[in-house]
Amino acid sequence: MILLQFSAAQGPEECCLAVAKALTRLQAEAEAQGARLELLEREDGPRPGTLRSALLSLEGEAAEALATRWTGTLQWRAASPYRPRHPRKNWFIGVARCPEPAAELAGEIRFETLRASGPGGQHVNRTESAVRATHLASGISVKVQSERSQHANKRLALRLIALKLEQLAERDLAGARAARRLLHHQVARGNPSRVFVGERFEALG
Repeated sequence: MILLQFSAAQGPEECCLAVAKALTRLQAEAEAQGARLELLEREDGPRPGTLRSALLSLEGEAAEALATRWTGTLQWRAASPYRPRHPRKNWFIGVARCPEPAAELAGEIRFETLRASGPGGQHVNRTESAVRATHLASGISVKVQSERSQHANKRLALRLIALKLEQLAERDLAGARAARRLLHHQVARGNPSRVFVGERFEALG
């Protein structure tokens, strides 16, 4: 399982639209290549159909190649659909691969199993596949029920805890320029890893 985070950072609403378009594009690529994509968390943008950020998981044989292809700064070349006379036609978003959890992290977490809630039919109602994970030192807690098995939910919970611990460390080190700082602060604009054009968000190369 690979976790990717898409972010418009502090960019304008056009960047939030680019995040939504990029996510749709990745979903199509994942489906075509037989990879499983699941949207785990999302922060909506200022306009309907836009996203400020999205956290997703990729699984399957094609997951590694997809993650490598998508990680970095993405550039979208298009006229603004919201401000027709705006001179700017280049919009940037960031995609970062979330860290692999340290081997010792599992020993610092308390896991609890519970019944999943919400839609899902008999499987959800009759099995204790959901997991609540709490990092004992920080108190950070996550509940995961998106996977079918308890083992898979534990694995995902461990990765989410690792992500939240890194985000906490980055906030504490406000002056540091860590690689993933582009997610929530400043997306690098000089060297995009992929370029997309037009309203249909078509890839160049």
